[in-house]
Amino acid sequence: MVTRGAGRAGVRGARGRFHGKRVAILLGGLSAEREVSLRSGQAVLGALRTLGYEVAAVPVGRDLAVRLARLHPDVAFNALHGRYGEDGCVQGMLEVMGIPYTGAGVLASAVAMHKALAKEIWRACRLPTPRWTLVRADTRRPQLPAPLPLVVKPNGEGSSVGVSIVRRRADLAKAIRAARRFDGEVLIEEYVPGSEVTVGILGGRALGALEVVPKGEFHTYEVKYTAGMEEFHMPARLDAATLRRVLVLADAAHRALGCGSYSRVDFRVNGRRPYLIELNSLPGLTDLSYLPRIAAWAGISFPALCERILDGAGLAVRETRR
Repeated sequence: MVTRGAGRAGVRGARGRFHGKRVAILLGGLSAEREVSLRSGQAVLGALRTLGYEVAAVPVGRDLAVRLARLHPDVAFNALHGRYGEDGCVQGMLEVMGIPYTGAGVLASAVAMHKALAKEIWRACRLPTPRWTLVRADTRRPQLPAPLPLVVKPNGEGSSVGVSIVRRRADLAKAIRAARRFDGEVLIEEYVPGSEVTVGILGGRALGALEVVPKGEFHTYEVKYTAGMEEFHMPARLDAATLRRVLVLADAAHRALGCGSYSRVDFRVNGRRPYLIELNSLPGLTDLSYLPRIAAWAGISFPALCERILDGAGLAVRETRR
């Protein structure tokens, strides 16, 4: 467990491995989380500039490959969120172009974004996660994984987009339709009462656990990205043994999906029983995001956090030639 004040604090001159190189900040994109990505990307852009990096913002559309071919960057900082940016699609393109990039590789990105598949892997590793059912586009009468209430969400989106808590059976179909606006596959998950805790991973290790309390029933997209709509407790208000358990589980969940240098792992904690909800392979880096808050508590300034993420950039696919 990291104690408060650990790590490198403050803004300092760049000493990272890509200092002096051309850095492309990928932002925007084609998903429902486009606006969040724009905010993340601009924050990263400013942070790396304060450290003396040569950075260029690259708005992401379907012409991304053309833009990158013109820019010839040495490395890409992936500040995208959601579909095409966080699910392995952009990562695969960068692999083909030979441009090192931040975050998880193609396979890990795709698995982490597919909530049901991530949960299958965690269950195979004997890591606790709420019971669930995946509702496909052709499913007529989904089997419920647990008694009501239930959580209904798109299987392949983040930032609580399209999420509902269903307390009456009569509301289930409406919740599924709302989730299907963002993904053809819908996850119905057991609702775990208790607290919401999220763990930041950096350098492949847990930094600390943040408890997030929404001003409302749960963390909707609007709650997450509106200032003053959440209350934070750092470290999370858990007893010492449960806090250690959460950090160990976060490390294990991150390794099980092969997510590389950084991520954010979300939990519901019922008393002393933590349950893995999902893993964010490209967590938000806005002024309201959770990972920068956790890093700051651990003594890592926002520019230092961005530089350490950049230091972890690379290519996951190794070429083989006969």
